[in-house]
Amino acid sequence: MVFFRLQIVLKITTLFPKIGAHMKFNQLIKAGLIVLLTSLLSLAQAQTVKIGFMSTYSGPGAAQGDQLDKGVKLYMKLNGDKLPPGVKVEIITRDDTGPNPDVAKRVAQELIVRDKVNYLTGFVWSPNMAAIAPLTTEAKVPYISMNAAAARVMINAPYMARTSFTLWQSAYPLGQWAAKKYKHAYTAVSDFAPGHEAEEGFIKGFKEGGGEIVGTVRIPLANPDFTPFIQRIKDAKPDVIFGFNPAGKAATGMMKAYADLGLAKAGIKFIGTGDIVTDEELQGMGDVALGVTTIHHYSANSNRPSNKAFVAAYKKEYGENLEPGFMAVGAWDAMDAIFYTIREQNGKIDSDKTMDLLKKWKSSTSPRGDVSIDPETRDVINPEYLREVRKVGGKLANVEIETISTGIKDPMKEADKKK
Repeated sequence: MVFFRLQIVLKITTLFPKIGAHMKFNQLIKAGLIVLLTSLLSLAQAQTVKIGFMSTYSGPGAAQGDQLDKGVKLYMKLNGDKLPPGVKVEIITRDDTGPNPDVAKRVAQELIVRDKVNYLTGFVWSPNMAAIAPLTTEAKVPYISMNAAAARVMINAPYMARTSFTLWQSAYPLGQWAAKKYKHAYTAVSDFAPGHEAEEGFIKGFKEGGGEIVGTVRIPLANPDFTPFIQRIKDAKPDVIFGFNPAGKAATGMMKAYADLGLAKAGIKFIGTGDIVTDEELQGMGDVALGVTTIHHYSANSNRPSNKAFVAAYKKEYGENLEPGFMAVGAWDAMDAIFYTIREQNGKIDSDKTMDLLKKWKSSTSPRGDVSIDPETRDVINPEYLREVRKVGGKLANVEIETISTGIKDPMKEADKKK
């Protein structure tokens, strides 16, 4: 109504300038008040979209959580204004304290009920993601995974989507590749859902290629001591170890055990998913990491223009000596997907419409290359690269030496269909 009255005043002063020029002083005051009230009304009616962001800020997983946090903040700094007029985003940040499903569930409930968020996102840990899956379904709040990679969690969670990765996307083709070079493999994975899926995917690919699995071991997730497990592998004398762990300090710990026990000198090759040689941890691993081969969807060393721009922005913001890891990229792309759905709805968020839009999201400017969400499974479709740790400019780097695929759907779901 106020806006309508202002339009009338403006119309009169435009069509009848003499009348406008001779308006009494009090009329001018009224017109000014109308303008002021209209501005205030516009501000009051600004649409605020609330995003509940859950990450790990304390405990042994804080380094991984820091990657998510940096990815979100960098995206917001560079893209936070790319919203419809009158729409703003409020990010409500919470600490899940690590792989703690009870804390994750409580935090998610608070964000949904008390803070009334339009979106949930974040999570380093798959157990936490699994804990909140029923909540997202019941409350119909869209959740976008920035890192948690357990694939089967999403099957019965229609309000979940993923911009990170699944373990089968890298482990299965790595098994196929390894079978062409090695006869006997030993798998060593962290003992939780993503580790089990990584193990499962590698074994399937390796056996299909004619390889033999001579042993498997699952390493406790909490405070792991890798030494006895790596010693067991050394005693079995396989040609190659396939490894998976949840990145961060666990990756460095596993690599140091491999070095300290002399497996490289014993001729036992170390391969795995990208988690075992993460870009942000690589310099702390030492030269033992040289030659480690992985298949993964991202490397900070890539020469893709979109990645070079991302890495330059990341270093400018956080320091020249810091490398962005794949978790920062997962966070960046999750925010890009969320912003896409906000723009398409002009800030008026409907949960079902959001999920329909997420199924259509794709990006040709992601640091990892072309990426999208599979409309059938709501899982990410990733490029995958064969990488080798080499020295570049005197520093360790994951060098992409072959593109395995420009877009792999989750092979696990395809394999499950055939069971």
